[in-house]
Amino acid sequence: MHKQYICINGGMMPSAEPSLYHNNRAFCYGDALFETIHANGTALQLFAYHYKRLMNGMDLLGMDKKSLPSKDKLESDIIRLLNKNHLYSGVRVRLSVFRNYGGFYTPADNSVSYLAETTPLPAGLYELNEKGFKTGTYDEMKKQPSALANMKTANSILYIRAGMFAREKGLDDCLIKNTTGNLAETTSSNIFIIRNGNLYTPSLEQGCVAGVMRAHIIMLARREGIECFETSVTENDLLEADECFLTNAVSGLQWVIAFGNRRYYNKTAKMMTGLLNKDLFDRFSR
Repeated sequence: MHKQYICINGGMMPSAEPSLYHNNRAFCYGDALFETIHANGTALQLFAYHYKRLMNGMDLLGMDKKSLPSKDKLESDIIRLLNKNHLYSGVRVRLSVFRNYGGFYTPADNSVSYLAETTPLPAGLYELNEKGFKTGTYDEMKKQPSALANMKTANSILYIRAGMFAREKGLDDCLIKNTTGNLAETTSSNIFIIRNGNLYTPSLEQGCVAGVMRAHIIMLARREGIECFETSVTENDLLEADECFLTNAVSGLQWVIAFGNRRYYNKTAKMMTGLLNKDLFDRFSR
């Protein structure tokens, strides 16, 4: 195994060495955003989506966007890191952007720093899970719909608690509701249901993360002539659905076999995974 590195503000540092100070605002206040990005062959999939969401989040949090490198420079830094770590197949890249230290709750400085780290994945392309996910609902905490709810911030307590609940109940994932009782998302994914050949997914107004893969799947589905509705989705809608699958940028699509006693097929999830791989990795099949 080659020595692994992280990238901080364009510089490479051994991943095993200390890299952040105790007064880092991400640690002290959760004053940070992050993106999890799929890479393969030192190419970053859907990076334009990730960068746009990052810019939107920085706007919302009042961070100085000019202090972050351009999309091309940031992408180049991450690709240098992939090469430095000798990672040339499937990779999970986490890109964290945090406000520079200074101040307490009110920051003294709105400029930011960034950190990129890499984790190898078992496959280069997106692979649909062979064994469907078993799911349930997490009711202890609800998610408040807002513009902030659409971003990926360093405050992940809700998802941590939901993930712990899923593990305790022997579930592969669990569904998170918003404060009106509708379904928002899962611990790490957006949710889609299929009914009578149409796709339905919670709208951004329902409080879900504005998922990069969510947006791309909606685009691919509509390109194929599949009706896709961004709307409210309830537990009853899920119980009456023909299929259900989850999406995120690293895993692609993951199909759900069970919600409680309800069982689902995976025909649409298989088809959409094929479309996704063809769209993003067509060069591999030439």
